[in-house]
Amino acid sequence: MTPEEGRCVHAQAILSECKDDIFVGSSLVDMYSKCRSIEDAARVFANVPTHDVVSWNAMILGYVKCGQAEKALYLFGQMTREFVQPDMVTFVGVINACASVASLEEGKRVHLEVNQNGYASDVAVGNGLIDMYAKCGSIMLARKVFEKMHMRDVVSWNTMIGGYVKLGQGEKALILYQEMQQKQIQPNRVTFVSILNACASKAEIKEGRCIHAQVIQNGFGTDVSVANCLIDMYSKCGCMKDALKVFDNMPTRDVVSWSAIIGGYAKSGQAKQALEVFKQMKEEYIQASRVTYVCVLNACGSLASLEEGRRIHAEAIQRGFELDITIRNCLIDMYLKCGSIEDAYRVFENMLTRDVVSWSSIILAHVRCRQGRVALKLFRKMQEEDVQPDRITLVAVLNACASIAALKEGRLIHKLITQMGCESDIFLCNCLIDMYAKCGSIEDAYKVFNDMKVRDLVSWNSMILGCVKCGHAEKALMLFWQMQREMVPQNSITFVGVLNACARVAALEQGKRVQAEVTKSGLDSNVFVAGCLVDMFAKCGSIEDASRVFKSMPSHDTVSWSTMLGGYAMHGLGKEALQLFEQISQEGAEIDNITFVCLLSACSRADFNSEGHHYFESLSPVYGILSTVEHYTCMVDLLGRSGYLNEAQDLINIMPYQPDIFVWMALLSACRVHGNVQLAERVAKQVLQVDPENASCYVLLANIYSAAGKWGSAVKVHQMMNERLVNKKPGRTWIEINNKVHTFVVDDHEHPQIVEIRAELNRLIGPMKQAGYVPDVNFVLHDVDEEAKESSLLHHSEKLAIAFGLINTAPGTQLQILKNLRVCGDCHRAIKFISKITGRAMVVRDSNRFHHFKDGICSCMDYW
Repeated sequence: MTPEEGRCVHAQAILSECKDDIFVGSSLVDMYSKCRSIEDAARVFANVPTHDVVSWNAMILGYVKCGQAEKALYLFGQMTREFVQPDMVTFVGVINACASVASLEEGKRVHLEVNQNGYASDVAVGNGLIDMYAKCGSIMLARKVFEKMHMRDVVSWNTMIGGYVKLGQGEKALILYQEMQQKQIQPNRVTFVSILNACASKAEIKEGRCIHAQVIQNGFGTDVSVANCLIDMYSKCGCMKDALKVFDNMPTRDVVSWSAIIGGYAKSGQAKQALEVFKQMKEEYIQASRVTYVCVLNACGSLASLEEGRRIHAEAIQRGFELDITIRNCLIDMYLKCGSIEDAYRVFENMLTRDVVSWSSIILAHVRCRQGRVALKLFRKMQEEDVQPDRITLVAVLNACASIAALKEGRLIHKLITQMGCESDIFLCNCLIDMYAKCGSIEDAYKVFNDMKVRDLVSWNSMILGCVKCGHAEKALMLFWQMQREMVPQNSITFVGVLNACARVAALEQGKRVQAEVTKSGLDSNVFVAGCLVDMFAKCGSIEDASRVFKSMPSHDTVSWSTMLGGYAMHGLGKEALQLFEQISQEGAEIDNITFVCLLSACSRADFNSEGHHYFESLSPVYGILSTVEHYTCMVDLLGRSGYLNEAQDLINIMPYQPDIFVWMALLSACRVHGNVQLAERVAKQVLQVDPENASCYVLLANIYSAAGKWGSAVKVHQMMNERLVNKKPGRTWIEINNKVHTFVVDDHEHPQIVEIRAELNRLIGPMKQAGYVPDVNFVLHDVDEEAKESSLLHHSEKLAIAFGLINTAPGTQLQILKNLRVCGDCHRAIKFISKITGRAMVVRDSNRFHHFKDGICSCMDYW
């Protein structure tokens, strides 16, 4: 009956003076409710002079059916206040109202009244209570009601199974279904729909096939709803052939059937087939639904098919889905996957209402496009519009902060996460660690890490990588060994981080221990991890171990070839580097511009002038690689170190790129080696025009002036640094003894063994001078007397580290140190004499290369 027909009947009731009849009034309320005219129903109800339980029930059920559950609950309260005794129908209606608004507390109160009124054993009421508790999220209370029911029908079982499925507990739904079969309860269509959804949620293909057989046995094989669920189940289990078989065997299909098969193809990575089925669907004149468009837009995004996506966009508008927020969010996602951020932003801007998905998608897009500031600006606008961020939004904005090192904004987002009660979310905590580390605040990162009650592998990896990035390699190593003690399993990312930490501080012994752990984990054949082992051994001074690991690798990629080549370059092994490059060429391995940077560096450090020129000139014509500014920097370094300063300057003048800081600094370093003050002044001027806070430039220029005896000029350089608030990077030297890394600075007073260290240096200085060592006071940058200069030289961090190594290791043990700056000439000369006097081999890695000292000779042959 239509509302108009109902109103005619109502008019006749008034004319026949039956409007005050309680039975007629209840019938009119029921009629208007079923006609979805709840206002008319309420008006009739209000005008009836007296109400019985039937009229109250009609009005309560009417509100529930029309989606006005709150009014139904209010009316129930009014009914009880008027002492009208509710019956089974009342309770079914009110329980449904509680379920509609997910009001658990109200539901519990109604449940209490059910018990008090003696309806606890009623099957319909019991089924309603199960459904209500499940929809309120309390599946335990739902199961408790289910277990207490003396009689259950198929609806009881279906409701309980459906509750488990809706709350993501598919395993329990399957167990209950098996129990239902054991009790020989005949399943119906609703049963199969629910249990197939359970199989789909857990990808239980074996169980799904069994249920498919039961579907056929029970005569539901041709039921459209059940068949649709079978398609969905097979799709989510990755069995598209089975899904298609069900689809093809359906005698009739609805839009859900087509959407299910299209969605299955889209989700299983077969987007092309999804679009083909969509085309077939239109040929059969099936009107697409919102779900259909969601599926095909996802398919377009997967294929990055921009034109197809635009065509479907236009079609969705024609079909009246222009304002649908779900469709618009899918359009944003599709355009972003197709690489058109302009189209995505246009859709976003034209949305009348935006939800958290809309904002998160567009914010994340800007993060991926490296537009962190724009992403943060959008986030602020989102907050202004009172849209509550979700986990995805917070991850996106934390990544935005990390990408631009926005520490202040990152801390504000951290505060917001705490206010939202999400501070225990592991994924967000991991993002916070990463953000703080990338913003350079390792202390904040470590606080987040320490406050985490539960950590996963990503937490440990983020913290280790963060420590390495922020220059806290020793802390990274401590974390790795703590991770070992707590028996947290490692993966390739863990080993990449800790091997980089070993390389940073030349912790060779710990690096060997890490290698043993790599082997235990079976990752020694992983090309990425093996490449990091090569890099670690090379940077820790053991080029032999690096070469051994490299040769044992089952295969090599461009990175591993370049790493080994770079290792030879660092150690000044030009001959080995050239031989390796020939091997690369013979094997036809893929090479890139970085490979040539390593090769040219090797030529420079080995003084292979002609070879360097040959490979530089062969870059484009022979190897098809466009020369970069890095290649020119290597050539300037090669020419400058060999004394061809004018030729190096000429090369800078003709290079097709604007010279950067590194090119000029390479030439300035050559000026220091060869004492060319005039050229150094011109080069330094070029550097400081571009980067007036480049501390290395000031230090090098001051060194050059001091070496030339121009103390006044050196003092002026230092004054200029002070005036411009330029901070010189402090020189540090590391040495690993007994698996512990020790750090020294010039004139160190903090080390616990500093007294013994200084005594050892005072003991060595006599024999060194007798052997011919003369302190090179030109490396003292202060105009003081000779004795003070010699004392200053004696306490350089390199010498302190070596003295520490001598007194803490057995005679004959090789010592290895790492210097963060270039080793000074006096220390280089002194270490040669110390190696000869003590009979020790010593390896020194500075910021430029490795120096292998033995019997008073350095592998660099004094060329560095």
